[in-house]
Amino acid sequence: MDNTLVLEAPSEAADPPPARKKRKRPVRSILGTTITLEDFIAEAEETKFDRRERERVVDQALVLMEQLYVHLPLKRAMHAVDPVQRLKLLRRRLGTINEAQFSREMLSIFTELRDLHTNYVLPEPFRDRTAILPFLMEEFYEDGRRKYMVSHVAVGFRHAWFKPGVIVTHWNGLPIDRAVNLNAEQQMGSNPDARHARGLEAMTIRPLMLTVPPDEEWVTVRYIAKGDPHEIQFRWRVIIPTPSPDSADPDDSESLAAYGLGYDALTETARRVKKSLFAPKAVKEEQRMLELGAQPSPDPKALARDLKKHSTMPDVFSFRTVETPHGKFGYIRIWTFMVSSAEAFIQEFIRIVSLLPQTGLIIDLRANGGGLISAGELLLQLLTPRRIEPSRLHFINTQLTLALCERIPWLAQWKESIEQSVETGSAFSYGFPLHPPEVYNSIGQIYYGPVVLIVDALCYSTTDIFAAGFQDHNIGKILGTSGNMGAGGANVWTHEILRQLLAGADSPLKELPNRASFRVAIRRTTRVGERSGVPVEGLGVIPDELHRMTANDLLNQNEDLINDAGRILAAMPVRALEAEVRANSASARSTPSSLSVELNTKNISRLDVWVNGRPQTSLDVEDGETTIPVTATTAIREIELRGFFENELVAVRRIFLEAEGIM
Repeated sequence: MDNTLVLEAPSEAADPPPARKKRKRPVRSILGTTITLEDFIAEAEETKFDRRERERVVDQALVLMEQLYVHLPLKRAMHAVDPVQRLKLLRRRLGTINEAQFSREMLSIFTELRDLHTNYVLPEPFRDRTAILPFLMEEFYEDGRRKYMVSHVAVGFRHAWFKPGVIVTHWNGLPIDRAVNLNAEQQMGSNPDARHARGLEAMTIRPLMLTVPPDEEWVTVRYIAKGDPHEIQFRWRVIIPTPSPDSADPDDSESLAAYGLGYDALTETARRVKKSLFAPKAVKEEQRMLELGAQPSPDPKALARDLKKHSTMPDVFSFRTVETPHGKFGYIRIWTFMVSSAEAFIQEFIRIVSLLPQTGLIIDLRANGGGLISAGELLLQLLTPRRIEPSRLHFINTQLTLALCERIPWLAQWKESIEQSVETGSAFSYGFPLHPPEVYNSIGQIYYGPVVLIVDALCYSTTDIFAAGFQDHNIGKILGTSGNMGAGGANVWTHEILRQLLAGADSPLKELPNRASFRVAIRRTTRVGERSGVPVEGLGVIPDELHRMTANDLLNQNEDLINDAGRILAAMPVRALEAEVRANSASARSTPSSLSVELNTKNISRLDVWVNGRPQTSLDVEDGETTIPVTATTAIREIELRGFFENELVAVRRIFLEAEGIM
């Protein structure tokens, strides 16, 4: 057996001692203070709920399930579960179980829903902690067989054999595929692909706020390095992950963003852990960009150089130009939609995409757990000439959702259909978008090349909603590394937000002890277009093509995956609709009613010109440059160019003259 050194304490052997004689002091790592899992559990046992506090937790769970949880009918049908009955039985049996059994039963009741929006959030000290091992294991395929590779080890970890590229064969004596599948059965994924992906991630990263702590204090891993078998042991350690600098606070009732979230807290927490463990330079880059942006007068030249390679939101975006056998394309990784400002998100995407090749764009969403729903849906308009129809959101029809819609002015449009449900018997309210449809079309198309979306089974919620809109509006192709996405389709609110909204003596929502909490899917989303009315939850978005990850992908920046995306892009047409407005005379600059538009088009055969919302002319065009006059009886405020190819709308450019500096 090989011995190794744990990341946090290079002098400590990996083999466990025969008995724990005394509590060790916490040790320092790149993540800050960590302690062993056994020490953490010992400390956690000192914080317990009394009988009355447990009753309150169960009673609050029943209110959420029976009165607010929008997916209850779906989950009962899809997974043959009855969480309400289980909660009632748990309440009856509270006097016969201990603290650990209570927590495990609560987590089990919510896990069987297979809904990452709807959780029991454990109290302190579990709420902010994550259990980790100092490496990441990912799957790949070789000759049609699934295998598991160590793709990253934590910065600071050193070992003679255990390095990125080794193949894991056994976990605590179990064949690795069996171990992952057993772990997957304990996860909340909505479909088999999602459960497997989450089971794999949870082998080394377990946010303790939503999951049962590992049963074992250490794990034994058997692996192949340079053709030879080896074995190594790791202790579980517990850390406090660093939060994202751009993240919205889901408990902040003063922020509108808190009411428009669709996210998976497990994936978001694991993402931050992975970044800190395996890419600490990226964490430092976050801080550097924050400090640069906070300067009252940063050096403009230095800032310009930085922003050609780095995002102003480095935890959200990374980007580069990629060379493939099929051509040169732009590549944007959107790590999360968990932002506090949709406007800032959209403006930064527009800036980034302007720096990349216009011949094709790869948007990589893998392991994006969602976030601000409007950030995802507002992004769609930038990639297509079609008018965006946003997804619809629905409440479950109950007296408590009716009370919400009666009390909160911006929920009033749902009120009538909930009231009607007494007569209609409908389970759900009518569906309405988060914002008026014109909001989702306020900017219009800004990218004219073909687009490929890369997704996996860890994509969830807002990411599912965005991918569904991408597919429903026929924007481009979806390339999946798994057969389905996470299949989360809902707006999620926290217990704290709901308690504040329904505050009053008659409110059924009460404060929970020791920062315990709940999250609940409050409004479900349904699709539009050809799949109008189909729920996203549980069904997900099926990719157009499947790419099985390779060993080369895991070790060389997703090379084969990006080449596969490049192959798809190369088969799609590249279009261009560049336009520059020029005033015809000095007088036209003060009252512009006569302008010229210089065009450069590609793969567009007809162009329709609209001025101030009215059609003006239609002309045939060929690839290359064209100049067209534009006139109006009043000052020209907006010009819209609609490009067609064989009578299909393929490109739209909107020009707001104030923004162009003409007026």
